[in-house]
Amino acid sequence: MSFGGFLDNSSGGGGARIVADIPYSNNMPTGAIAQPRLVSPSLAKNMFNSPGLSLALQQPNIDNQGDGTRMGENFEGSVGRRSREEEHESRSGSDNMDGGSGDDQDAADNPPRKKRYHRHTPQQIQELEALFKECPHPDEKQRLELSKRLCLETRQVKFWFQNRRTQMKTQLERHENSLLRQENDKLRAENMSIRDAMRNPICTNCGGPAIIGDISLEEQHLRIENARLKDELDRVCALAGKFLGRPISALATSIAPPMPNSSLELGVGSNGFGGLSTVPTTLPLGPDFGGGITNALPVAPPNRATTGVTGLDRSVERSMFLELALAAMDELVKMAQTDEPLWIRSLEGGREILNHDEYLRTFTPCIGMKPGGFVTEASRETGVVIINSLALVETLMDSTRWAEMFPCMIARTSTTDVISSGMGGTRNGALQLMHAELQVLSPLVPVREVNFLRFCKQHAEGVWAVVDVSIDTIRETSGAPTFVNCRRLPSGCVVQDMPNGYSKVTWVEHAEYEESQVHQLYRPLLSSGMGFGAQRWVATLQRQCECLAILMSSTVPTRDHTAITASGRRSMLKLAQRMTDNFCAGVCASTLHKWNKLNNAGDVDEDVRVMTRKSVDDPGEPPGIVLSAATSVWLPVSPQRLFDFLRDERLRSEWDILSNGGPMQEMAHIAKGQDHGNCVSLLRASAMNANQSSMLILQETCIDAAGSLVVYAPVDIPAMHVVMNGGDSAYVALLPSGFAIVPDGPGSRGPTSNGHVNGNGGGGGGGSQRVGGSLLTVAFQILVNSLPTAKLTVESVETVNNLISCTVQKIKAALQCES
Repeated sequence: MSFGGFLDNSSGGGGARIVADIPYSNNMPTGAIAQPRLVSPSLAKNMFNSPGLSLALQQPNIDNQGDGTRMGENFEGSVGRRSREEEHESRSGSDNMDGGSGDDQDAADNPPRKKRYHRHTPQQIQELEALFKECPHPDEKQRLELSKRLCLETRQVKFWFQNRRTQMKTQLERHENSLLRQENDKLRAENMSIRDAMRNPICTNCGGPAIIGDISLEEQHLRIENARLKDELDRVCALAGKFLGRPISALATSIAPPMPNSSLELGVGSNGFGGLSTVPTTLPLGPDFGGGITNALPVAPPNRATTGVTGLDRSVERSMFLELALAAMDELVKMAQTDEPLWIRSLEGGREILNHDEYLRTFTPCIGMKPGGFVTEASRETGVVIINSLALVETLMDSTRWAEMFPCMIARTSTTDVISSGMGGTRNGALQLMHAELQVLSPLVPVREVNFLRFCKQHAEGVWAVVDVSIDTIRETSGAPTFVNCRRLPSGCVVQDMPNGYSKVTWVEHAEYEESQVHQLYRPLLSSGMGFGAQRWVATLQRQCECLAILMSSTVPTRDHTAITASGRRSMLKLAQRMTDNFCAGVCASTLHKWNKLNNAGDVDEDVRVMTRKSVDDPGEPPGIVLSAATSVWLPVSPQRLFDFLRDERLRSEWDILSNGGPMQEMAHIAKGQDHGNCVSLLRASAMNANQSSMLILQETCIDAAGSLVVYAPVDIPAMHVVMNGGDSAYVALLPSGFAIVPDGPGSRGPTSNGHVNGNGGGGGGGSQRVGGSLLTVAFQILVNSLPTAKLTVESVETVNNLISCTVQKIKAALQCES
């Protein structure tokens, strides 16, 4: 995963902002990490013109032992809990934002009462203000030193800083409200001027009232376009009325010719179309989701860069997209909240299974009937994630950040068209066309290419939903050729904010795919929804967010190598990220990387896929001919046991030829999660003789409920010294190898005695029943020739094939598996 601004030492861009000021503890229970949170910025940096405000906003929170209060949080609870006596003792002349002192005002209001006030001297206030500009959150040591220097009590200093931060917060809120009021007044005035101009058209030549005379050819075309837009608006209003449950009439007046930067608005809620602004839209969401849904969808103008499609066809297609998005959102929300009889809890593993008969009775297929030869997979998973709803929505709606959050699942993705960018600067109502290549790390499972709509909607305060649905049916209707091996039925997630920056995520995955292209070994895994299903999405999201939270924590985990600087950790993580991305690309052969598949490559096993590509002018790879070979096998051991065996540097000599027959030593360790298996390590192999220098191996391991990964690559020692000191990791050449481990799926018992795969759940008689195991993918990338112009030889291919076979046999022997 890319850690965005964290790894690049920048925070610009407007995405989610990570607040990391709570120390991380290894003793915290899983799923309850009360530390860094992912939040979205609420104010732009250029909004604050006061130097004092800027200084206060840019200071980190280092008050881990004192008040622990963060600027921008609500201090009313902590202040309210203080006793009256403590409150009086803490007051000072600078606490009043209007300039008056607290004791003078109280004395004027209540003369008879005697209260204990401690007015700070101008010198004390000057000292306090100076420290506040440098550090708004002083720790206990700083407060003690300051109290001694100013002859104040520590409690007085503490309360002064609390009140000063509260005052700063109030000033920020006033400033924000003032800006919003100004913007609102500006928009209202602009709206009124446009309405007046439309009521009283003025001739541009003479300045008098416009009089309709001879109609030019251009104006005739504009009137025809205006009539067409009216018809389209009527259709859209009818569509909106369908989801509102009541009819909505179109505008009575004609629509002016569209301006280049104008937008058509689908008014399903508040939108400025007169009476439509008061129409409520309510969709029951159950007790967890609060109130109803208010829909308002601004639609971006058509993309003029699109060729081969007329304006009329483009408009009709977009209207179909709007209708499909609303229907998909409705289906997703209902599938996320409905339990039995739509979802049935299975006896094996307790996972939820979709009742297809009930589904067909409840929903009308929004993308048509299932194609012949396709099978259905459906899954639902709920989990708690260390990220708030706004940050997660921003990640899902940005194709680059979406791919970085799910690096092992998304081989490639892009946003092909933005129909609506959302409302009011948020993602509410955002609708866009996307293309993605989804993968399971195995050469036996084809990459799923899908073209789909992604629609985002805010259902209530702190409750969002993001839905995907394939558009292949619409493209077939418009005559565009489509060749798909997978269709994405309404799928996505409903996100609900929880306390302390966490979110409750309910994920639904529903797809139809061509099963004949999937190897027998992986069919049980995919049909159960564990390959591309909701469990894998939620597990990956939890692991990635936990990784970000730990990496941004102010406390370094105890297992980490303390000699590595903060910049060195970032460089190592970027290098490990690039290594893992290249490994996944070599296993699944995404179109992002120019791999050429070798069909007749000599004496190569049937289930081994061999690919080759030329590496030229890439500083991150050695130049020459790169050969990638990958295969998947079934092993009768649990995924956890297999993962622990492969990641243990002490047992590496039992399968790795790079270990020189001896154990390896861990030189550096960077934790990426609470589980010790989520980390980046630097290993050193023992030299075989005194004349041979030792070799370093960079290794990244990760594990979650859906599977695990072990990726490694030999690296140059001088280059790693540069990286560990914070140098640029982009120039470190490496070729990754490794393993991907997943459960073999419910109902799978591995190969039977006759060599076929038993996919009937172990219900067959005789000796065909076996215990559940793991599906292990082994992949190597090797430089077979340092000249990019050289030709690949059969001997090189057979050498790599023998390396894979030998490695698999050594793993089986070490784990005492049957051959």
